Amino acid sequence: MAVCARLCGVVHSRGCQQRQPSGGGSETELEEGGRAERVEVQPAPRGPRTLLQLPPELLVEIFSCLPGTELPPLALVCRKFRQILSTDTIWRRRCKQEYGVHENLRKLEVTGVSCQEVYVKRINPRVKSGRFMRILPDYEHMSHRDVYTGLLHQYRDILGLWQPDLGPYGGLLNVVVDGFFIIGWMYLPPHDPHVDEPMRLKPVFRIHLMEKKSATVECMYGPKGPHSGQIQMVKKDEFCTKCLQTDYHRMSGGRQEEFRTWLRDDLGRTLDDIFHEHMQELILMKFIYICQYDNCLTYRRIYHPPSRPDDLLKPGFFKGTYGSHGLEIVMLSFHGTIGKATKITGDPNVPAGQPTVEIDLTRPVRLPPLEHLRNIDELSRLIMDIHEQINREQRLAGREEEAAGVQEEEPVQEPPPPLKTKNRQVDGRGEQQPPDLQVFALPDEVLARNEDYPRSCRMCFFGTGLIAGHGFSSPERTPGLFILFDDDRFGFIWLELKSFSLYSRMRDKFQNSQPPSLEAFDEMLKAMQLWTT
Repeated sequence: MAVCARLCGVVHSRGCQQRQPSGGGSETELEEGGRAERVEVQPAPRGPRTLLQLPPELLVEIFSCLPGTELPPLALVCRKFRQILSTDTIWRRRCKQEYGVHENLRKLEVTGVSCQEVYVKRINPRVKSGRFMRILPDYEHMSHRDVYTGLLHQYRDILGLWQPDLGPYGGLLNVVVDGFFIIGWMYLPPHDPHVDEPMRLKPVFRIHLMEKKSATVECMYGPKGPHSGQIQMVKKDEFCTKCLQTDYHRMSGGRQEEFRTWLRDDLGRTLDDIFHEHMQELILMKFIYICQYDNCLTYRRIYHPPSRPDDLLKPGFFKGTYGSHGLEIVMLSFHGTIGKATKITGDPNVPAGQPTVEIDLTRPVRLPPLEHLRNIDELSRLIMDIHEQINREQRLAGREEEAAGVQEEEPVQEPPPPLKTKNRQVDGRGEQQPPDLQVFALPDEVLARNEDYPRSCRMCFFGTGLIAGHGFSSPERTPGLFILFDDDRFGFIWLELKSFSLYSRMRDKFQNSQPPSLEAFDEMLKAMQLWTT
């Protein structure tokens, strides 16, 4: 065995490296000093191979597949692992797979456009070319590990959808990873009454690495460009932002110039466009209220509504017309036989967080012929008959429960199948409609901010709308008609107000916004009502 070990060039403990036939031991003749010697050779033991025995390039591939949170403990195992985990390829893949970062730190090119052009034109349009190099992050001396640990992982808890605590006005903030930045985009509805136009995005804050391992938070409010700010996690699903240089928010012309700029940028109007005195009061009140929060603002997490196969249409966020209050954002969700449109942005009458419209999917409404539909009295009679029937059923159920002395759970009814007509109809424009559509037209006395609504609909249901006085005083639910036009548009007729709201789907894609469970989404809806009550 000693001779065999010398020939293999290994110590005795590692066994023989000669190729051996499969099976048990064998005998081999060796010539030593002119004398044949028969030596019995046993097969080398095969122990389990460890990660330390793998080549570095294979370890890089293995570590690249692990979540970034699992990598720091691996660096403490041994010196080899620590050296492998300093490879930028591993962290570049983690940044891409977990946070969608596609840019290359070593190559300042993004889809054929230089990082300088992207930074100047998209992130900070007010930066002059001469100042660019002074404020551009030092990417050449930065690694993807620095980006992952100092930026993405550190601020991962603020990614997703949030509602700002702006009293009754609310809002919708989407915090996303944008290149090597984390940016909070505020979603503003299009200018009233163009409900079908896309949303407008306004940056509120941004976070990036100006130094190798130190993240910088910047406030984006005001006309003077980015300036110093702070972000603090208050508690789970809640954070606040603070501006440290509020003088950047001020304009040389004072509040009057700020009001004109806000009116033009946020509402797309000028002072000369506002003739109605009540509308002037509402707009001025909103500006004064929002200005109180330019220093510190709190955000609470909200979720995208979950979808079920039997939903009437795909849940999501919609923008809708609300008379003098302009366009507002609502969230449509379904809960069994009930559909809810919850306000994400609100007004002094019905604030954000309240269920503005509720739909009873067990009460389909068959529209009358077009000539009768033009009469508000005919539509009111149709809706009020259903309303009275619901009240009678509720009173009867209450008496039965009181007599029995037991609170019984009401059986859940499945929503009825879509109503279909047998023959094609002709709408008000003389065009034929498919048999599954109903001709639709607003009654003559109903006011609509946007007259460009569809002249045919799929289905209609009885619903209720929430109305209230100023300051959400004396809130009550009043009967109305829910109209489903197509997958992306619906409407609601407020009978008592003789008003029509048209809603159009927001087509923006939201990441990190799905609720962890149906229960978590329902709890969020309940909490939203309490925030502004």
